[in-house]
Amino acid sequence: MRSATAYRTARDLITEVTGGHAAPSDIAAAVLTDVAALDPRLNCFAWFDPEAVMAQARALDARIAKGEDVGALAGLPVAIKDLIAMKGAPTAFGSRLMAGNVIDADAPATERIRAAGAVLLGKSTTSEFGCKAVGDSPLTGITRNPWNPDCTPGGSSAGAAALAASGITPVAIGTDGGGSVRIPASLTGLFAIKAQFGRVPVWPVSATASLAHVGPLSRDVRDSALMMGVISGFDARDPAAVAGPVPDYLAACERDPKGLRVLYSETFGYARPDAEVAALCRKAMDRLAALGCAVEERDFLFDDPADIWASEFYSGVGTRLRDALATRPDEIDPGVAAELRKALARDVPAYFTQVFERYAFRETVRALFEGFDAIAGPTLPVTAVPVGRDVPEGHGDRSPIDWVYYTYPFNLTGHPAVSINAGFTAAGMPTGLQLVGRPLAEETLFTLAAAYQDADPERERRPDL
Repeated sequence: MRSATAYRTARDLITEVTGGHAAPSDIAAAVLTDVAALDPRLNCFAWFDPEAVMAQARALDARIAKGEDVGALAGLPVAIKDLIAMKGAPTAFGSRLMAGNVIDADAPATERIRAAGAVLLGKSTTSEFGCKAVGDSPLTGITRNPWNPDCTPGGSSAGAAALAASGITPVAIGTDGGGSVRIPASLTGLFAIKAQFGRVPVWPVSATASLAHVGPLSRDVRDSALMMGVISGFDARDPAAVAGPVPDYLAACERDPKGLRVLYSETFGYARPDAEVAALCRKAMDRLAALGCAVEERDFLFDDPADIWASEFYSGVGTRLRDALATRPDEIDPGVAAELRKALARDVPAYFTQVFERYAFRETVRALFEGFDAIAGPTLPVTAVPVGRDVPEGHGDRSPIDWVYYTYPFNLTGHPAVSINAGFTAAGMPTGLQLVGRPLAEETLFTLAAAYQDADPERERRPDL
């Protein structure tokens, strides 16, 4: 039997609190009941302290009793990924190398969520240093997919996806350096957004500083819009932070998408999607067309930028872990260690050659948007990936991340991108449709995604837990 908070939207739970119908401690206690029932099967948490959760909730109870407005997220339980700093909790990056590491500060997103009256539920699991697209690590073991526990929820925001897809929480916070909120969203039937690079400030400095994003995963598009309104905005600690006012993402969800121009590509020119994934994404595009969008299809968009992305991503992490690779290699995920060594073997001219190739790639993508408001395609080439595999069957020529094909290009360019559920396979597993917007145009993506979700006849479908 699930609790009264299971599968509720964030907005519903916040309204319960602000309307005086439930206290934050009531909601926290219900969520903890679901955690106790499901987490032994799913393994969502890298760090979790029920007493700390209830202490936060009771402190909010007391503030509300005094007549205080506690904030836009009043009483909402939110989990923070174990790559993001959270004061009072360890930040181990899914690695035995960093077990017990405590950063005595909140990251900007954590700080803003806390200040908005949320209850910080704990640290959710990640693959080691966010370096794999599946959900296991040497420190925390295997996190499982609520739709099929024999499969991964995807990575690296594995625990965040499992929490939201199982209905334990409405929304959770992840990171995305190559697709790490969009990948698990696709594999678990969620909505996720990585906004424009710098829209949500990142601090302390990420090992993948020119690629890293922080963003929400949720079952409901408008819940992510609400969360984006809280965590977005300039922060001087991040030199790439976007200045200026934060858009009204919830208002964007209520706009009509009619007339928006969408360019669809099934392969981008190099990807290898399963036939069932391709068929579901075509149906998803039909839905957007029925909503009044002008859809055009092309086979080729650009050459695969996997090597450019891997050079930037793994070189950063490898540099941070150079000493550990030499002295404690047995404590690092073998698949991750292999990619880090490969990146560190590049000399400086080879690295900067790919830096300049990245600038050229950005220009190629910029030109695509001259006639379109969004680019669409599958989020992933596959649906269910069995646990214990770094790379899906049929994609063994790819690395632990670049088998995802569709997501990492837009970390290189910084464009905002989302994944939304495109439907279910015959085996009952979800898949995702990725939508990519023009620079700073997250509002367009929320308009498209909310209208798409509102027209989805399966939006209330849930895993059998």
